[in-house]
Amino acid sequence: MATIKPFKAMRFTEAAGKIDELACPPYDIISEDERKAYLNENPNNIIRLELPRDGENPYETAGRELGRMRSTGVLADDPASALYIYEERFAVEGQEYSFRGIITAVKVENFEKGVVLPHEQTLSKAKTDRFNLMCATGCNFSQIYSLFMDDERGTAEQLKTLSLAPPLQSFTDGDGVTHSIWAITDEAAIERLCADFAGRKIYIADGHHRYETSIKYRDHMHETLGIPAAEDIGADYVMMMLVDMQSDGLVVFPTHRIVRDLPSFDMAGLLQKCEDYFDIEPLTNGEYQNALKAEYAADNKSFVLYAGGEYTLLRLKSKDVMEKFMPGCSAALRMLDVSVLHTLILERLMGIDKENMANQINLTYTKSADEAINNVDGGAANCAFIINPTRVEEIRDVAAAGEKMPQKSTYFYPKLITGMVMRSIENN
Repeated sequence: MATIKPFKAMRFTEAAGKIDELACPPYDIISEDERKAYLNENPNNIIRLELPRDGENPYETAGRELGRMRSTGVLADDPASALYIYEERFAVEGQEYSFRGIITAVKVENFEKGVVLPHEQTLSKAKTDRFNLMCATGCNFSQIYSLFMDDERGTAEQLKTLSLAPPLQSFTDGDGVTHSIWAITDEAAIERLCADFAGRKIYIADGHHRYETSIKYRDHMHETLGIPAAEDIGADYVMMMLVDMQSDGLVVFPTHRIVRDLPSFDMAGLLQKCEDYFDIEPLTNGEYQNALKAEYAADNKSFVLYAGGEYTLLRLKSKDVMEKFMPGCSAALRMLDVSVLHTLILERLMGIDKENMANQINLTYTKSADEAINNVDGGAANCAFIINPTRVEEIRDVAAAGEKMPQKSTYFYPKLITGMVMRSIENN
């Protein structure tokens, strides 16, 4: 099953500046204005390497910048190999949450081996970008966010005990999330934690593009170096953050759908078509959030359609209809809210096929319901679907069935910070 090992993290030194000026959120949620703002605050910010934009070949520029940062002492490897405990503390709607996990090097396995399991579809453009960056820098700058099952909670108890000491580094970001890391160098503790994963599967929560890229990079490096696949090299491992799937601190936000640029959109006509599959209930502005929460608690397959200033709750009448339109798929995949929405409404009733969705021709995504609603009110969109979050156990069940959800089915909050711990692939 899963193979994990310690590594010597590459980290910023005091010469680089303060860690709160050097770390940043994942590259794929950062706008160009935000990227520039991070660099204006501190030119050493990790975004310079993780999301390069300078020069004729930004990837080669990132490689040169990495060399400069290492040669000038801005970045340095830790003296000993370690497993790194990473903890996030945060609040959502006034409630305090926290979770901790292990940042480690995980052996890259092809999906068909059933050791590392994906749950979402990916886009080729993003994978090409990440591959070019890995080839130019030979580094994992950000960790892939993954989950594991720990029914007896033995790993969780070990991490709790090992993080009683003061953290190696800690800071609170602009969103009020506190990020802390501890380096575990004790050989006995490392051996116990690595042994915990010998019988486990790993479920990717966030970072599918980076993991698929790591498979391609591993094969590329074995071929380039002429080293047999059976012989381990640095590229056979990728940096991951491993979190207990049963942690009370896991929070998943929904990702809402915005439909735009349809040549003809008929709200009344769409609702009439929906009557074949859904119970339809008009809502007022103040009701839609509470209505969705009630539907979630009742495990109904429901979402809210917003168009023309009107909110309408759509509740699936019968789950049997999904078996008809998604034959051969597991019940776990068929019964996702996003599967119901995509299959019955977007594809069947609105004519937006899978290729259209993948290329985001008539469909875009946002984690903000207000943004989705404002797009409709401002005329930039035809309508929006406000949905409930995917449950963590649904993610597990779809991945365990060897299937993948539609893109943007999950949004784990908060995102893992980039820049506290990095991994030089060749040196580990």
